[in-house]
Amino acid sequence: MHEAYEELIAGQRVLRRRPTSMHEALVTRLHQLVGQSLPLNSSLRLLAPRSELELDGHSILRPDLAIVRMGTCTGENLRVQLYLVAEVLQPGDHHVDTVDKKQVWNDGRLPRLWMIDPRYLNVEVYGCKETGFGLLQILANHHALTDPHLPGFHYSMPELFAGSF
Repeated sequence: MHEAYEELIAGQRVLRRRPTSMHEALVTRLHQLVGQSLPLNSSLRLLAPRSELELDGHSILRPDLAIVRMGTCTGENLRVQLYLVAEVLQPGDHHVDTVDKKQVWNDGRLPRLWMIDPRYLNVEVYGCKETGFGLLQILANHHALTDPHLPGFHYSMPELFAGSF
């Protein structure tokens, strides 16, 4: 998706700028790496890039990457729970991701959020702590991005950002 798109954030319509080629290359790489790491019989499902996620009736967000946990069927409805979201930041368009959307993820008690910043080659990992949603770690240099539900996903920052520039 190399076009501008719209999100609804806490009742406000926000037009997002067109992603750059470098941004899209990193999103594609991230999807490939995460997709390879999902266990075969897992209840986790990787959604397409920028799939629309309706939250709380006031927000429709389109994250760069989203993983949902498939639940049980209740009648005709399948219960789906959002597990992980990743946002790849773009220069000049990161305030919405780092402030506005992060608040929506916080309010929705998202278990895991990755804020990926190609400018500094780092990843901020947010999640549920004893005191609520918060920063768990900042990964840079030789640190590896991992996740307990993605057993094969273990990439250092140089590996994660390789080929994105």
